[in-house]
Amino acid sequence: MLLKNIKNLYEDIFMSYNTPALKKHIEKIKELDAFLPHTSTFFCITNTQELGFEYISKNMFSCLAIEPEKFKQDAMHYFWSRIHPDDVEHWLKALNSLMDYTLNEIDEQERYKMSYTWNYRFKNGHGKYVNIVQNTTPLEFDAFMKPIIGLAHYTVLDPNIKLDVTATAKYLSDNGEYETRYFNCFNKKLLDNEITNRERDIVRLLVLNYSSKEIAERLNISSNTVDTHRRNILKKLNINSTGELIGMLKINQNLL
Repeated sequence: MLLKNIKNLYEDIFMSYNTPALKKHIEKIKELDAFLPHTSTFFCITNTQELGFEYISKNMFSCLAIEPEKFKQDAMHYFWSRIHPDDVEHWLKALNSLMDYTLNEIDEQERYKMSYTWNYRFKNGHGKYVNIVQNTTPLEFDAFMKPIIGLAHYTVLDPNIKLDVTATAKYLSDNGEYETRYFNCFNKKLLDNEITNRERDIVRLLVLNYSSKEIAERLNISSNTVDTHRRNILKKLNINSTGELIGMLKINQNLL
């Protein structure tokens, strides 16, 4: 897909009115980055109005072998040009679906507690495509409560892992637990639409080795309800045991 077409679709998704960036907040994040270790993740502060990056953490080069200055200079146009051509359409559909869901289904007061995840393949500085799972938390909204500035964490995964392009929206509950509010997969589905959002949350906590009792406490439901969901999940996926399910999903965590 041509960059011009991507730009037009992207601007349609994030169309908004101008508001000031969170300069003080961004400065604090920069200070924090100086003390963080080098890992397989990096983070950026994205600005969907200006189609650029307010800040890029030092780990970007060690993760992608691309100089952060290149991203700052050429901004999102350069970023888009490195997404795998076969993933661009799915990626844009994922962004659009998340925006539509947020504006139509999430109350304005709740949008500050939302977290969004999607994934795509990305060409690193060595010319090799790697998997990136991006998780973005909104920091600033426009006059219509559209998220426009976000703190985006990027996890770089082995290119040999086959990941379907998915989109997830989670809400941070009063219990401090993320609840899945929306999930969709834009090509082949592993956890298909037969799996409910509540079952998806239970699967995610099972992967983290929580017991049924612990899951019940975190999701504010009974242990019997958790066990019922566990049986239904295995039946829907035609899997014999929770162990088999966990093993399958540990290498496909973007589906959770």
